[in-house]
Amino acid sequence: MTAMLRSLLSGRMLVALLMGFSSGLPLLLTGSVLQAWMTEENVDLGTIGLFALVGLPYTLKFLWAPLVDRYSLPFFGRRRGWLVMVQLLLMASIAALGWTQPAASPLVVALAAWLLTFFSASQDIVIDAYRREALSDRELGLGASFYVNGYRVGMLLASGGGLILADLVGFPLVYQLMALTMLVGIVTTVLAPEPDIHTTLPTSLQQAVVQPFAEYFRRPDAMLILLFILLYKVGDTMASHMTTPFYLQLGFSKTEIGAVVKLFGFWATIIGSILGGILILRTGIYRALWGFGILQAVSTAGFAALAQIGYSLPWLAGVIAFENLSAGMGTAAFVAFMASLTNKKFTATQYALLSSLMGVPRVIVAAPTGYLAEWLGWTVFFAACALLAVPGLVLLRRFRPWLQRQDDAQ
Repeated sequence: MTAMLRSLLSGRMLVALLMGFSSGLPLLLTGSVLQAWMTEENVDLGTIGLFALVGLPYTLKFLWAPLVDRYSLPFFGRRRGWLVMVQLLLMASIAALGWTQPAASPLVVALAAWLLTFFSASQDIVIDAYRREALSDRELGLGASFYVNGYRVGMLLASGGGLILADLVGFPLVYQLMALTMLVGIVTTVLAPEPDIHTTLPTSLQQAVVQPFAEYFRRPDAMLILLFILLYKVGDTMASHMTTPFYLQLGFSKTEIGAVVKLFGFWATIIGSILGGILILRTGIYRALWGFGILQAVSTAGFAALAQIGYSLPWLAGVIAFENLSAGMGTAAFVAFMASLTNKKFTATQYALLSSLMGVPRVIVAAPTGYLAEWLGWTVFFAACALLAVPGLVLLRRFRPWLQRQDDAQ
């Protein structure tokens, strides 16, 4: 218990929390916030769904991650130097997206959104590597929960706070304010210590590109692990991509959505992330992935229930709270699982490979969700998303022997 308290109160967890916030803030600025802006500008649902493709950098970030492992910038250290530079560029790209016009120039909006996701994905590469190198193996689960906690708070600020502010000051100014909020991440990076790595680092770009993939694919079940990462959150992610148009079509105002997300979703995220981290420490990653995966599927089914009930603020609050609770717990276990698979010599590249697959549902699979929702109707669409959790959970049983040995060793 004393060791757990020391970990909970350590500066490493505070850094994980704040870096998570910096990672989570940009995500929904090209997701639900941009969707709401485009819906308000009378852009059709099909186009809104296709805008998921601007998130391709999240799925391709492993292509340039070796540069982060191989090269260091001449300021702030190996990890923090890259992070400061990328965060400054990300801040500028958020502001630039706010200057676009969704109805008049959708291609310009798409280009600005793509630049935002490119720098956001680059920030994720460095933050994921930093967290893996700064935390011990035993702290990965708890650190992941703090990271996810901050990540979800950043998402909630952008979505809930952004939608409320949009009713008051309009979407362009919202993006300028969110750009300024990125200063939290920049200050954290400058003040955080550089991780101390006791391993041989790549000495050439060839080593940084080839060896991480060769080392990973020599492992048993390497391809099945990638398939599991692709499947584990696919239904949850597809459902989440269309929730904002869903709420608006049910008759909820932007202020109502923002207020419920902020008041109920925020506290559900805090509780879920902390509880998830503690449960991972106590039960291990394998049991956590199972339990939290089931909760994610049930929370997705809640959207189908809301579609049948219609406009109801209490039901909206319940659905959003449960979804944030289960998603926070599931993502904490998922992030800890991926971090445990990386070799510290190639942290940035291997983690980028794994987390890129985690982003595929958000980008590729989510792209046609607008058309699917129009074709199936909201109830059947969300019920189908809930059932998509089953293949990932079935595949998880394959990993039980070595995951439980890994949990027992810690």
